[in-house]
Amino acid sequence: MATRIYHEEANVGPRSEKLTRATPADDGRRVAPRLTSEQVWQAVAKASFAVLSHVTPAGEPRSSGVVYKAIDRRLYVAVAPDSWKAKHVAADGRVAVTVPLRRGGLLSLLAPIPPATISFHGTAIVHPAGSPKARAALRELGSLLPAERRASGSVIEILPEGQFLAYALGVPLRRMLDLAAAQARVPMTPDESTR
Repeated sequence: MATRIYHEEANVGPRSEKLTRATPADDGRRVAPRLTSEQVWQAVAKASFAVLSHVTPAGEPRSSGVVYKAIDRRLYVAVAPDSWKAKHVAADGRVAVTVPLRRGGLLSLLAPIPPATISFHGTAIVHPAGSPKARAALRELGSLLPAERRASGSVIEILPEGQFLAYALGVPLRRMLDLAAAQARVPMTPDESTR
C-alpha cells in the first residue's frame, strides 16, 4: 500500500511565519516535516548565535559558540585574528554549524524545552583582519560585536553545502519527541551552495 504524504501549515514565531509540519499519512505513521530551503534560510537569518565545529591541525574536534550574521546565504563570524578558531579553520576550511532556535515562549521559563536546531556543513574562508572583505563584514555585524572587535577582527565566511538537517522547526511542541515528525532533511537548491 502506497503511503501518501499530507502536510498542513503551522504558525510559528513572533510574526507567525508559515512553516509546514508533519501530518499522518494513510497508514497512520507520521511523516517528516515538509520544509523548504527558503523557510530554513529565513530561520537562520533571524538568529544570530550558532555552534561552530571544526578540527584542529592535529585532527582533534573542537566546537564553540559564535555570533554570526547571514548575508546572501552565507554566514559571517568575527573572531580575534590570533584566535584558535581563526588558525584552525584556516588550516582545514571545513566546518559544521548548528543554529539553536529557542522554543516555547514563556513556557520555556518553567519547563526544560529543547531548542529547535538547524545543522549543516560547509566550507569556511578566513578573511584576515584589515582585508576589504573583513572590513565590510565587520560593518554588517555591527552591534553584535564588542567595540574592540569591530575594527580589528578577522572574519570567517561560511558557505553552507549539501542539505540542512532541521529538528523541531515548524513542529508543535507536543510532537518534538516524535523523531519522524520532528526531523527533516532539506536539500539546498544547487545555486544556493555556490553563491
